[in-house]
Amino acid sequence: MHPRPPGAAEWRRLFAAEAGSARPDLALLCLLIGTEADPTLDAVGIDAARRLLDRLAEQAVPGHRSCRSGDPRAWALALAELLGGRCGFKGRPGDYQRLESSLLHQVLRRRRGLPILLSVVWMEVARRAGAPVYGVALPGHFVVGFGPRDEQVLADPFDGGRVLTGTDVELLVAAATGAPLVPSMLSPADPLEIVGRILNNIRAWAAPRPEHSDVSLWAIELSLLLPAPPPRLHYERAQLLVQRGDFLVGARELDTYAEAVAAAEPATADQARRQALRARAMLN
Repeated sequence: MHPRPPGAAEWRRLFAAEAGSARPDLALLCLLIGTEADPTLDAVGIDAARRLLDRLAEQAVPGHRSCRSGDPRAWALALAELLGGRCGFKGRPGDYQRLESSLLHQVLRRRRGLPILLSVVWMEVARRAGAPVYGVALPGHFVVGFGPRDEQVLADPFDGGRVLTGTDVELLVAAATGAPLVPSMLSPADPLEIVGRILNNIRAWAAPRPEHSDVSLWAIELSLLLPAPPPRLHYERAQLLVQRGDFLVGARELDTYAEAVAAAEPATADQARRQALRARAMLN
Protein backbone atom coordinates (compact mmCIF):
# COMPACT_ATOMS: atom_id res chain seq x y z
CA MET A 1 0.00 0.00 0.00
CA HIS A 2 1.43 3.40 -1.01
CA PRO A 3 1.11 6.32 1.41
CA ARG A 4 -1.00 9.16 0.02
CA PRO A 5 1.18 12.04 -1.22
CA PRO A 6 0.89 15.51 0.32
CA GLY A 7 -1.21 16.81 -2.59
CA ALA A 8 -3.82 14.05 -2.45
CA ALA A 9 -6.51 16.23 -0.84
CA GLU A 10 -5.99 18.87 -3.52
CA TRP A 11 -6.33 16.28 -6.30
CA ARG A 12 -9.66 15.22 -4.81
CA ARG A 13 -10.81 18.81 -4.57
CA LEU A 14 -9.99 19.27 -8.25
CA PHE A 15 -11.79 16.03 -9.11
CA ALA A 16 -14.96 17.12 -7.30
CA ALA A 17 -14.84 20.59 -8.86
CA GLU A 18 -14.37 19.21 -12.37
CA ALA A 19 -17.11 16.61 -11.90
CA GLY A 20 -19.48 19.36 -10.82
CA SER A 21 -18.65 21.73 -13.65
CA ALA A 22 -20.98 22.50 -16.53
CA ARG A 23 -18.78 20.68 -19.06
CA PRO A 24 -16.61 18.11 -17.27
CA ASP A 25 -13.23 17.39 -18.86
CA LEU A 26 -13.20 13.61 -19.33
CA ALA A 27 -9.45 13.30 -19.81
CA LEU A 28 -8.69 15.38 -16.72
CA LEU A 29 -11.10 13.36 -14.56
CA CYS A 30 -9.50 10.11 -15.74
CA LEU A 31 -6.01 11.45 -15.03
CA LEU A 32 -7.08 12.58 -11.56
CA ILE A 33 -8.24 9.01 -10.91
CA GLY A 34 -4.69 8.00 -11.71
CA THR A 35 -3.29 10.18 -8.91
CA GLU A 36 -5.02 7.89 -6.40
CA ALA A 37 -3.32 4.76 -7.70
CA ASP A 38 0.06 6.19 -8.65
CA PRO A 39 1.75 8.49 -6.11
CA THR A 40 4.34 9.46 -8.74
CA LEU A 41 1.72 11.06 -10.99
CA ASP A 42 1.93 14.81 -10.47
CA ALA A 43 0.95 17.98 -12.33
CA VAL A 44 3.86 17.52 -14.74
CA GLY A 45 2.74 14.00 -15.56
CA ILE A 46 -0.86 15.10 -16.05
CA ASP A 47 0.23 17.90 -18.38
CA ALA A 48 2.42 15.47 -20.32
CA ALA A 49 -0.49 13.08 -20.84
CA ARG A 50 -2.73 15.87 -22.09
CA ARG A 51 -0.02 17.12 -24.46
CA LEU A 52 0.31 13.59 -25.85
CA LEU A 53 -3.41 13.58 -26.63
CA ASP A 54 -2.93 16.93 -28.38
CA ARG A 55 -0.04 15.59 -30.47
CA LEU A 56 -1.99 12.49 -31.46
CA ALA A 57 -4.89 14.70 -32.50
CA GLU A 58 -2.58 16.70 -34.76
CA GLN A 59 -1.60 13.48 -36.49
CA ALA A 60 -5.22 12.36 -36.75
CA VAL A 61 -6.49 15.28 -38.80
CA PRO A 62 -7.04 13.65 -42.19
CA GLY A 63 -6.73 15.55 -45.41
CA HIS A 64 -9.36 13.90 -47.53
CA ARG A 65 -12.64 15.67 -48.17
CA SER A 66 -14.90 13.05 -46.60
CA CYS A 67 -13.36 13.62 -43.17
CA ARG A 68 -13.33 17.38 -43.54
CA SER A 69 -17.07 17.22 -44.25
CA GLY A 70 -17.62 15.14 -41.09
CA ASP A 71 -18.19 11.75 -42.70
CA PRO A 72 -18.47 9.34 -39.72
CA ARG A 73 -17.01 6.27 -41.42
CA ALA A 74 -14.02 8.21 -42.76
CA TRP A 75 -13.27 9.50 -39.27
CA ALA A 76 -13.60 6.03 -37.74
CA LEU A 77 -11.19 4.60 -40.31
CA ALA A 78 -8.73 7.48 -39.88
CA LEU A 79 -8.62 7.03 -36.09
CA ALA A 80 -8.26 3.26 -36.44
CA GLU A 81 -5.35 3.69 -38.84
CA LEU A 82 -3.57 6.11 -36.49
CA LEU A 83 -4.33 4.79 -33.01
CA GLY A 84 -4.91 1.11 -33.64
CA GLY A 85 -2.49 0.81 -36.55
CA ARG A 86 0.49 3.14 -36.34
CA CYS A 87 0.38 3.67 -32.57
CA GLY A 88 -0.69 0.15 -31.58
CA PHE A 89 -3.42 1.04 -29.06
CA LYS A 90 -5.54 -2.06 -28.49
CA GLY A 91 -6.49 -4.56 -25.80
CA ARG A 92 -6.06 -8.21 -24.96
CA PRO A 93 -7.71 -10.52 -22.41
CA GLY A 94 -4.89 -10.17 -19.86
CA ASP A 95 -5.54 -6.44 -19.59
CA TYR A 96 -8.62 -7.16 -17.51
CA GLN A 97 -6.34 -8.44 -14.72
CA ARG A 98 -4.30 -5.22 -14.40
CA LEU A 99 -5.23 -2.09 -12.48
CA GLU A 100 -3.10 -0.10 -14.94
CA SER A 101 -5.67 -0.93 -17.63
CA SER A 102 -8.10 1.45 -15.91
CA LEU A 103 -5.65 4.36 -15.51
CA LEU A 104 -5.44 6.75 -18.43
CA HIS A 105 -1.81 7.81 -17.95
CA GLN A 106 -0.76 4.15 -17.88
CA VAL A 107 -2.90 3.29 -20.92
CA LEU A 108 -1.20 6.11 -22.83
CA ARG A 109 2.19 4.74 -21.78
CA ARG A 110 1.49 1.01 -22.33
CA ARG A 111 -0.93 1.43 -25.26
CA ARG A 112 -3.01 -1.30 -23.66
CA GLY A 113 -6.13 -1.06 -21.54
CA LEU A 114 -9.75 -1.92 -20.97
CA PRO A 115 -12.28 -1.10 -23.69
CA ILE A 116 -13.56 1.95 -21.86
CA LEU A 117 -10.09 3.48 -21.31
CA LEU A 118 -9.06 2.84 -24.90
CA SER A 119 -12.35 4.44 -25.91
CA VAL A 120 -11.42 7.48 -23.81
CA VAL A 121 -8.18 7.73 -25.80
CA TRP A 122 -10.13 7.49 -29.07
CA MET A 123 -12.69 10.07 -27.94
CA GLU A 124 -10.18 12.58 -26.63
CA VAL A 125 -7.96 12.37 -29.70
CA ALA A 126 -10.90 12.46 -32.11
CA ARG A 127 -12.59 15.34 -30.27
CA ARG A 128 -9.41 17.40 -30.41
CA ALA A 129 -9.14 16.64 -34.13
CA GLY A 130 -12.69 17.85 -34.76
CA ALA A 131 -14.45 14.51 -35.25
CA PRO A 132 -18.14 14.00 -34.34
CA VAL A 133 -17.32 11.41 -31.63
CA TYR A 134 -18.83 10.08 -28.40
CA GLY A 135 -18.73 7.01 -26.19
CA VAL A 136 -21.32 4.24 -26.38
CA ALA A 137 -21.77 2.17 -23.21
CA LEU A 138 -22.87 -1.16 -24.62
CA PRO A 139 -23.57 -3.76 -21.92
CA GLY A 140 -20.26 -5.37 -21.01
CA HIS A 141 -18.25 -3.64 -23.75
CA PHE A 142 -17.57 0.06 -24.31
CA VAL A 143 -17.13 1.36 -27.88
CA VAL A 144 -17.02 4.72 -29.65
CA GLY A 145 -19.54 6.22 -32.02
CA PHE A 146 -19.07 8.69 -34.85
CA GLY A 147 -21.78 10.84 -36.40
CA PRO A 148 -25.50 11.36 -35.70
CA ARG A 149 -27.73 8.43 -34.84
CA ASP A 150 -29.13 8.09 -38.37
CA GLU A 151 -25.56 7.82 -39.74
CA GLN A 152 -23.90 6.29 -36.70
CA VAL A 153 -20.67 4.35 -37.19
CA LEU A 154 -19.36 2.34 -34.24
CA ALA A 155 -15.75 1.30 -33.71
CA ASP A 156 -14.14 -1.01 -31.14
CA PRO A 157 -10.89 0.47 -29.75
CA PHE A 158 -10.18 -2.76 -27.85
CA ASP A 159 -9.90 -4.40 -31.27
CA GLY A 160 -7.67 -1.66 -32.65
CA GLY A 161 -10.58 0.51 -33.77
CA ARG A 162 -12.28 -2.08 -35.98
CA VAL A 163 -15.43 -0.63 -37.52
CA LEU A 164 -18.42 -2.68 -36.35
CA THR A 165 -21.29 -3.93 -38.46
CA GLY A 166 -24.82 -4.10 -37.10
CA THR A 167 -24.38 -7.83 -36.63
CA ASP A 168 -21.13 -7.25 -34.70
CA VAL A 169 -22.95 -4.98 -32.26
CA GLU A 170 -25.84 -7.40 -31.83
CA LEU A 171 -23.39 -10.21 -31.05
CA LEU A 172 -21.53 -8.09 -28.48
CA VAL A 173 -24.78 -7.30 -26.67
CA ALA A 174 -26.03 -10.89 -26.86
CA ALA A 175 -22.74 -12.19 -25.45
CA ALA A 176 -22.98 -9.78 -22.49
CA THR A 177 -26.68 -10.01 -21.71
CA GLY A 178 -28.22 -12.91 -23.66
CA ALA A 179 -30.77 -10.38 -24.87
CA PRO A 180 -31.27 -8.51 -28.16
CA LEU A 181 -29.88 -5.07 -28.89
CA VAL A 182 -32.15 -2.22 -27.77
CA PRO A 183 -31.82 1.13 -29.61
CA SER A 184 -31.31 3.03 -26.35
CA MET A 185 -28.05 1.10 -25.87
CA LEU A 186 -26.58 3.12 -28.75
CA SER A 187 -27.10 6.49 -27.06
CA PRO A 188 -24.05 8.66 -26.33
CA ALA A 189 -22.63 8.29 -22.82
CA ASP A 190 -21.92 11.50 -20.95
CA PRO A 191 -18.52 12.07 -19.31
CA LEU A 192 -19.72 11.47 -15.75
CA GLU A 193 -21.37 8.20 -16.76
CA ILE A 194 -18.04 7.13 -18.26
CA VAL A 195 -16.09 8.13 -15.14
CA GLY A 196 -18.57 6.29 -12.94
CA ARG A 197 -18.21 3.17 -15.05
CA ILE A 198 -14.40 3.37 -14.85
CA LEU A 199 -14.57 3.61 -11.06
CA ASN A 200 -16.95 0.64 -10.96
CA ASN A 201 -14.44 -1.34 -13.02
CA ILE A 202 -11.69 -0.46 -10.56
CA ARG A 203 -13.85 -1.59 -7.66
CA ALA A 204 -14.64 -4.84 -9.50
CA TRP A 205 -10.91 -5.41 -10.00
CA ALA A 206 -10.11 -4.82 -6.32
CA ALA A 207 -13.10 -6.63 -4.75
CA PRO A 208 -11.66 -10.19 -4.98
CA ARG A 209 -8.24 -8.94 -3.84
CA PRO A 210 -8.43 -8.15 -0.09
CA GLU A 211 -4.84 -6.94 -0.16
CA HIS A 212 -6.08 -4.07 -2.34
CA SER A 213 -8.88 -2.87 -0.08
CA ASP A 214 -7.25 0.57 -0.24
CA VAL A 215 -8.03 0.63 -3.98
CA SER A 216 -11.67 -0.29 -3.32
CA LEU A 217 -11.83 2.49 -0.74
CA TRP A 218 -10.49 5.31 -2.90
CA ALA A 219 -12.60 4.20 -5.87
CA ILE A 220 -15.72 4.44 -3.68
CA GLU A 221 -14.61 7.77 -2.23
CA LEU A 222 -14.13 9.24 -5.71
CA SER A 223 -17.52 7.87 -6.75
CA LEU A 224 -19.03 9.73 -3.80
CA LEU A 225 -17.57 12.97 -5.19
CA LEU A 226 -19.59 12.61 -8.40
CA PRO A 227 -22.93 14.45 -8.51
CA ALA A 228 -25.86 12.59 -6.89
CA PRO A 229 -24.07 9.38 -5.84
CA PRO A 230 -26.29 6.48 -4.77
CA PRO A 231 -26.63 6.17 -0.96
CA ARG A 232 -25.49 2.54 -1.16
CA LEU A 233 -21.93 3.80 -1.69
CA HIS A 234 -21.91 5.12 1.88
CA TYR A 235 -22.74 1.64 3.13
CA GLU A 236 -20.00 0.05 1.03
CA ARG A 237 -17.49 2.62 2.26
CA ALA A 238 -18.53 1.93 5.85
CA GLN A 239 -18.06 -1.81 5.40
CA LEU A 240 -14.56 -1.30 4.03
CA LEU A 241 -13.59 1.09 6.80
CA VAL A 242 -14.73 -1.34 9.50
CA GLN A 243 -12.88 -4.21 7.78
CA ARG A 244 -9.74 -2.08 7.76
CA GLY A 245 -10.11 -1.30 11.49
CA ASP A 246 -11.34 2.29 11.18
CA PHE A 247 -14.35 1.59 13.38
CA LEU A 248 -15.29 5.15 14.34
CA VAL A 249 -15.34 6.58 10.82
CA GLY A 250 -17.07 3.44 9.58
CA ALA A 251 -19.78 3.88 12.21
CA ARG A 252 -20.29 7.49 11.19
CA GLU A 253 -20.64 6.41 7.58
CA LEU A 254 -23.24 3.82 8.57
CA ASP A 255 -25.17 6.61 10.31
CA THR A 256 -24.96 8.69 7.14
CA TYR A 257 -26.32 5.79 5.10
CA ALA A 258 -29.13 5.19 7.61
CA GLU A 259 -30.17 8.83 7.44
CA ALA A 260 -30.18 8.76 3.62
CA VAL A 261 -32.45 5.71 3.35
CA ALA A 262 -34.61 6.13 6.47
CA ALA A 263 -37.64 7.58 4.73
CA ALA A 264 -37.84 4.99 1.96
CA GLU A 265 -36.34 1.96 3.76
CA PRO A 266 -36.81 2.27 7.54
CA ALA A 267 -35.90 -1.38 8.22
CA THR A 268 -32.64 -1.01 6.27
CA ALA A 269 -31.87 2.18 8.18
CA ASP A 270 -32.43 0.45 11.53
CA GLN A 271 -30.12 -2.38 10.52
CA ALA A 272 -27.41 0.12 9.55
CA ARG A 273 -27.74 1.89 12.89
CA ARG A 274 -27.31 -1.43 14.72
CA GLN A 275 -24.19 -2.09 12.66
CA ALA A 276 -22.89 1.34 13.62
CA LEU A 277 -23.37 0.50 17.30
CA ARG A 278 -21.45 -2.74 16.87
CA ALA A 279 -18.65 -0.90 15.09
CA ARG A 280 -18.34 1.60 17.95
CA ALA A 281 -18.31 -1.27 20.46
CA MET A 282 -15.18 -2.61 18.76
CA LEU A 283 -13.32 0.46 20.00
CA ASN A 284 -13.56 -0.79 23.61
